[in-house]
Amino acid sequence: MTTTRSFDGSTRQRSSAYLSGPPATAPSPAAVGPASVGPASVGPVRAQPDPAAVPASSRSGARSALVLVGLLGVAAAVAAIGGIISAPAIDGWYAATPKPMWNPPDAVFGPVWTVLYTLMSVAAWLVWRRPDSELRTRALRVYAVQLGLNALWSPAFFGLGAIIGAPGLWIALVLIVVLDFAILATMIRFGDLSRPAAALLVPYWFWALFATTLNAAIAVLAG
Repeated sequence: MTTTRSFDGSTRQRSSAYLSGPPATAPSPAAVGPASVGPASVGPVRAQPDPAAVPASSRSGARSALVLVGLLGVAAAVAAIGGIISAPAIDGWYAATPKPMWNPPDAVFGPVWTVLYTLMSVAAWLVWRRPDSELRTRALRVYAVQLGLNALWSPAFFGLGAIIGAPGLWIALVLIVVLDFAILATMIRFGDLSRPAAALLVPYWFWALFATTLNAAIAVLAG
């Protein structure tokens, strides 16, 4: 600060900018907070992916393809056994047996079952690709049970139907009802691991229910 005298004798004070610096300011609390003196901040931790939500890497490539081919081969074997047993009956006693009005032409069954066996094989393959777990093991076991029941139905219906007539058809009816519940159980088990796999079994289940009505009607009409 400097003092000058004016012509009228009064004194005036003026500040010298080059002598007095800018007023000091107190540091902000944020500047001296814990973040300025503490350790380096750590970014958000990303959640690890659920192992059950992704296919196991060991089930990819050639091994996965071989398993799919194997499942398709097992289903094809079941279909072949059914075809061998049913072929003589279709041209024999089954052709002369009264049938319900909703019974489709015989030529429809082959293509429909081919599609259904393919779908169920792909469904089982999708479940197999999930990581090892108790749920996966149980699901594949239930699938194997229903496939076994499926393989037994043709011998029961066409084989026993040719040997003992109507009683054989009733035995086949009991078997296919059990199969219906086994397919439903398989869908539920598959749904716990893969919704697409469960969805692929829906047409199979509907067709099995339809076949159950045919079996029941033919057994009733056969006396």
